[in-house]
Amino acid sequence: MNTIALYLLGFVALIAAAVCFGNALWQLLAQGVRAVCSALGPRQEGRPDTRIPDVGGGAGGGEPAELAYWWRQMWVDSATAGGFAFRVIWLGFTGRWTRHTTARLFRGIRSNGIPERNSFVQLGMWLVAPGTFLGALVGATLATVFLALALAVFAVLLGLVWLGAAGTALVLRGVERGWATALRIRVKCPYPGCYRPVPLAVHRCPGCREPHARLRPGRYGALRHMCSCGQRLGATRLAGRGRLTALCPHCDQVLPDAVGTTRVVHAPLVGGTSSGKTMLMAAMVEGLHAWSRRSDLRVEYASTDDRQTANSLNQELQQATWAHATTGGQPRAFMLTVTLGRRRRLLYLYDPMGESLEDAERVRAQHYLAHTDGVVLVADVLAEPTVRTKLSGADADRATAARPSPQGPWETYQRLAGELSALTGRRGRMSVATVVTKRDVLDQLDSLPVAGARIDTWLTEIGLGGLVRALGHDFRADRYWAVSAHAATGAGSLDSEQRRAAEPVLWLLAASGLRTGRLIGPDPAARSGAKGSKGPKGPKEKSPGEKRFDTV
Repeated sequence: MNTIALYLLGFVALIAAAVCFGNALWQLLAQGVRAVCSALGPRQEGRPDTRIPDVGGGAGGGEPAELAYWWRQMWVDSATAGGFAFRVIWLGFTGRWTRHTTARLFRGIRSNGIPERNSFVQLGMWLVAPGTFLGALVGATLATVFLALALAVFAVLLGLVWLGAAGTALVLRGVERGWATALRIRVKCPYPGCYRPVPLAVHRCPGCREPHARLRPGRYGALRHMCSCGQRLGATRLAGRGRLTALCPHCDQVLPDAVGTTRVVHAPLVGGTSSGKTMLMAAMVEGLHAWSRRSDLRVEYASTDDRQTANSLNQELQQATWAHATTGGQPRAFMLTVTLGRRRRLLYLYDPMGESLEDAERVRAQHYLAHTDGVVLVADVLAEPTVRTKLSGADADRATAARPSPQGPWETYQRLAGELSALTGRRGRMSVATVVTKRDVLDQLDSLPVAGARIDTWLTEIGLGGLVRALGHDFRADRYWAVSAHAATGAGSLDSEQRRAAEPVLWLLAASGLRTGRLIGPDPAARSGAKGSKGPKGPKEKSPGEKRFDTV
């Protein structure tokens, strides 16, 4: 009896091996592989795939871009395809091999569906049925194991792809950040009420105008992002991100095209009401353009609004003797791109109201001062009480006609100095360009000494030595000019006067690394030193060439 049982078991094992390795294993494995391939495509052609997450739009508060395929969808598709393949294998086993083939053999039914009438053949079918079932079971198990091993290897390869893509995105982001740090590119919003740092601007899609707040190498793509409208957007500067419209992420105002690629130099013009700040700024802008016509310096308006502002101011000065007083609260930065050789700077000029410096609280509200790289101190010496006491007769009338500021330069500086140090924390590392305005009026006053080449000496002579000493002590470098904005702006302006009026800005730009120092005129302090003469010095010694004084 045991011998017969062994023979039957051997027969079943032989049939199982034949079914498994002769047909079932390869058939089920092939079905699993085909299932993997088919599951990687869309489930239903023309209909949305539920495996793909919805893309968030601007209204929903999400990024209107598709996640990079390697970030998430690659894993979802692989897991879905693997699970579907396993189900296909076991559905093939339970369907064709169990409910169809094995069941028919047990019931003695031929493959064509006709019952077998021959008893001997029926007996053979009954003996083959267990082996067929066992062979199909082993085949399904082996097919599952082989496919699982293949998918495990595939998962390792996918992991390497993910690490490579994610590493590439991190490297690209690090390169951009390192490049910006090395070039000291720190973007700040130029608009009133904001002035906040912009680590990454919001970029609008040129197709659907949706805002993209995360357009950089990352989970949405290492080099390009796919907008919800199908537009491909460069995620790096090299890929074309700079060609898109950029917005401040805090106030949604349009930023200049040069933002994020050019170092910004912030230069506020500080002075009292009616000290001549607006006319001086107009003269400086005209002077920069005059230099661009005579040298390799290139000057461009950073935006259409800046061009319109300059044109409006020039028209005003063509029609009137004075520029209207600055109004409207905090100033919007007037922006220019200044290029010399291969270096470029984005210049922010601020023209605040004189009233903004009347007390410490108002000074603290001028948040753009926190980003200051260099200060243009606009000095209306006719507003200084010690100077006014020196004027008599016709000179006093001329000074009154020049509409002096109600606040003198020494008072202006005293209110600015402490707050500037508190806002920036680095006043001692900044430069200050002191510009004496209304030079055309000063030259007509017999009560005051003639303002020669050494403006610092002249300021000391007329009673502002304390201001000169304070500027020399508080700032890294200081330099002095005297300017007649009337000669550099409006009808009949002189090209030479315009170029000299731009020297304070060129000097501040030179401190940022732009090689504009060679455009600035001769150094009167150096010439005086060569002759043995000595001008007044502040408490802090300066290296040769660091402190210069010029007449414009």
